[in-house]
This record gives sequence, C-alpha cells and structure tokens, in this order.
Amino acid sequence: MQVITVNKIPVEVEWKEIKNIHLTVYPPDARVHISVPISMTADSVRLYIITKLGWISKRIEMIRNQSRQSSREYVSGENHYYKGVRYRLNVVTRDAPPAVEIKGTRHINLYVREGTSSEKRGEVIREWYRAELKETLPPLVVKWEEILQVHAGNWEVKQMKTLWGSCNTRTKHILFNLELIKKPTQCIEYIVAHEMTHLVERLHNSKFTALLDQHIPNWRQIKDELNEFVV
Repeated sequence: MQVITVNKIPVEVEWKEIKNIHLTVYPPDARVHISVPISMTADSVRLYIITKLGWISKRIEMIRNQSRQSSREYVSGENHYYKGVRYRLNVVTRDAPPAVEIKGTRHINLYVREGTSSEKRGEVIREWYRAELKETLPPLVVKWEEILQVHAGNWEVKQMKTLWGSCNTRTKHILFNLELIKKPTQCIEYIVAHEMTHLVERLHNSKFTALLDQHIPNWRQIKDELNEFVV
C-alpha cells in the first residue's frame, strides 16, 4: 500500500491482480482508496487520479457535509436506518426498562424513562442494533461455510471506522462492523461472503475476485451500494 497525495488529497493506492481500476471514497471519514493493476506505474496512477479530481472532491464534500448533519440527539422525528430502510424515530417515555421496536413500516419506537439523557438513548439504540446484527449474521455465516466449504473459527460485532469487516486467516476470527445493520440485507451478506472468502484465499487477487464472481456475480454493484453514505 502506498499513499499518493494529489491537490492535498491523500489517496491510498493498492496494486492488485486486477484488470480494471477501482476508485472509492469511503464514508464516514472520506478516505480515498484506489485499486489498480500491478502493471500500472505510480506516475500513471497519479495522472489517473488527477483526471478524477473533480469527482473525488465532490464525493469528499458530500460525505463530510452529511457527516456534519449526522450528529444524533435521539429525539422523536430523527431518521434512522435499519437494513436499508429509513425509519422515523419515536421516543416514548414509560416507567419500565428501555426497549426498541419497529412499529409498522415507518417508525422505530424507543422506550425510555422520563429524563433519560441523549447519550443513554443512543446507547440503547446501539445495543438494539448490535442484538439485531448478531441475530442476522449466524444463518449467513452457516450458508457461506457450506458454499465455500470453510469453517469460521468465531466472529464478533464491533464498531469500526474504516472497515466493514476483517478476517484473521490464521485464527479464522472475523469482525463485522456494527454499522452493517443499517445496510440492506444483500450488503450484509456480501460482507459475510467477502470475509469468509479470505478463508479460501488470503489476498485480494484474481483467485479471490473469481470466487466472488462465481458466487455473487453482481458483487461490485452491491459493494457500491454498501459504500453509499447513510446516516
């Protein structure tokens, strides 16, 4: 991995056994990453980045603007995402332990005691998200263990800033980003498949992408959808 800075924008460059160039600006911190064929020189990469500066700058601005707007107070009327669907938050006070439930097709009800702080309300929502993702993942892990003929040692859910998932191929331990629960189910499954494919092939090389092409022909479109910013 090498960083090339163009117009004061640092770009992570990764050379891979691929045919096409893949340029992405990742939320939430507007990290710019480009994957290029091994045969491409650093000077050629720099020239390519220069031709894409307009697009890169617009993506960075959009992500940063949305990030500034995404601070949460966890009050009624806020928008929150669950499995790719936008819901309106409805805070209900009651003298009982905190709870969260989806109400109909448009609302998430957050039940808390009177006077509960915004920090505590946020913690309740995050723990609900965590429980929902932990319930969503097991059948997907089992499915892809069978498809790929591998076995995941164990997995856990963790809040991560720059990765949707990671796989330690030595211990077979897989991490999944808590934010995945806000994404459509096909995006969640893509990350499960992606990380478990590393149990077959450690590197992002032609063998790795061939396996994804075989089992998820539209994985590139799903990846683009996954990296669209939602708050």
